[in-house]
Amino acid sequence: MAGAELIGKEEIKEIMDVMETGILMRYGFDKERKGVFKVREFEAAFAGYCQAKYALGVTSGSTALKVALAAMDVGPGDEVIVPAFTFIATYEAVLEVGAIPIAADIDETLNMDPGDIEKRITPYTKAVIPVHMCGAPAHIDRIMAVARKNKLLVLEDNAQASGGSYRGKKLGTFGDMGIFSFDYYKTLTTGEGGMVLTDNKDFYLRADGYHDHGHDHNPNVSRALEGRTILGFNYRMNELQGALGLAQLRKLDTIIAEQKKNKLAIKDVLKKCKGIKFRDIPDADGDTATFLAFNLPDENTAMRFQKSLSGEGVDTVCFKKNLWHYLPNWEHFLARSTANSKKYPFTDPSYKGKVNYDRSTIPRAEDILGRTLVMNIPVKMPTERFAKIKEGIEKAAKNL
Repeated sequence: MAGAELIGKEEIKEIMDVMETGILMRYGFDKERKGVFKVREFEAAFAGYCQAKYALGVTSGSTALKVALAAMDVGPGDEVIVPAFTFIATYEAVLEVGAIPIAADIDETLNMDPGDIEKRITPYTKAVIPVHMCGAPAHIDRIMAVARKNKLLVLEDNAQASGGSYRGKKLGTFGDMGIFSFDYYKTLTTGEGGMVLTDNKDFYLRADGYHDHGHDHNPNVSRALEGRTILGFNYRMNELQGALGLAQLRKLDTIIAEQKKNKLAIKDVLKKCKGIKFRDIPDADGDTATFLAFNLPDENTAMRFQKSLSGEGVDTVCFKKNLWHYLPNWEHFLARSTANSKKYPFTDPSYKGKVNYDRSTIPRAEDILGRTLVMNIPVKMPTERFAKIKEGIEKAAKNL
């Protein structure tokens, strides 16, 4: 569970700083909080870690997607290209701002195929959301080149790869905006929570206002007297989340280093198994090593191997069958079952395009995900735990 495995005295200390003031909200009460501004401090530290100009803490990674899309003025009538393999929140956020998600295929990285993007572009396409799935980078340089060539905005969904990089540059800083998730399963966790990054001041200011009912956060006046230029909603990160984030951020490089060590140990065992190949990672140095993905020659072999591993107590996921991370398995999405009975925005008359979410439109995802198994990599892997994993893999390999 990545960062959740290391929650300890550092997090408790940061939380107690907040509890001693009694001020849990990030804004206002300046006198009572006695100089404790944990969200503000977390934002600054996270921006510095990623070498981005602006960071905005919000309530979740899903919220971060919606806030960023709103800041980039993506809305009704627009299309946004999204990979078929991602957590459903990426699609939900597009719908939340009134736009239509268009599914793109993946490549051997398990991320968006840069070569497939132009096939999906229509006169209504406004943005692309590449997702760095399962802790490792997409071909983000190639994706950015296609987007820039076609004058498309880019929102990087880096929910699953906090701390990851590509050729020395942190993931989430390539696009016009980037987002991060800090839920309980993520590399860095605040229980819930998320972050929006950008170098674009206008996008930042719009995001900042939108996430807090339109407040412009003028430091020279009290909260009730601030200016307003846009309407918004309440997506504010609270001080407890900010406190946890500060402690976790200091551990992030250690978390990644431990995961890399443990991933390499397990990978060395799998290398000896007949017919196994590994996910293509464009920059191994930038991998957060949160997951280990490996391929088998075909889907039937993958299912047999997964069953054998399970029998030996080794858990893996086949994302082609996963109900939350693969588009063809979202029956409510395919039925256009949005939160209102009118099925908006699919029925929005301002949208002039057509969508097709059939499996036949994403053949590489159908092939690759069907024969790929994914294993979660722990931060803590005692000798006895590794020995059990090793023994399980070796026994299961005899059935290949």
